[in-house]
Amino acid sequence: MTASIERFLERHRRIALDTSVVIYAVEANPKYFNLASRIFSWLESDGNAVTSTLAMTEALVRPYRLADIKTVDKFYSFLLTYPHLEWIEPTLHIADRAAQIRAEHNLRTPDAIQAATAIVSGATALISNDPVFRRIEFLKVLLLDEML
Repeated sequence: MTASIERFLERHRRIALDTSVVIYAVEANPKYFNLASRIFSWLESDGNAVTSTLAMTEALVRPYRLADIKTVDKFYSFLLTYPHLEWIEPTLHIADRAAQIRAEHNLRTPDAIQAATAIVSGATALISNDPVFRRIEFLKVLLLDEML
């Protein structure tokens, strides 16, 4: 498990993180925490990653719905101060690329924005747990479920 994810991370100068990876790390999901933890350890050393600010929107829905402000604060304190993780705001360029991806690959808008963010910001890979990203042939996708 760890060796496979290590090899994947070594092959990429810059990766993109989907929302699920962020949630697994912050909420210490028992099934995926070891993998998510390894990714964030890589970021602490020499890794480089991007994610859309849309990931924060998606990640905070559940804590806000539950009025769990402690978890909201945990997301902010963990993610906004994390080294080598760049939060990319949707721009017109990203929106245009997301529309192209959505049209060509039939992705939902949030997924298309994540993919476009990865591509526009120079990431060569995306880590997720959603196989829908495999539709994008020019983006190498690692699914955490396949690493278990």
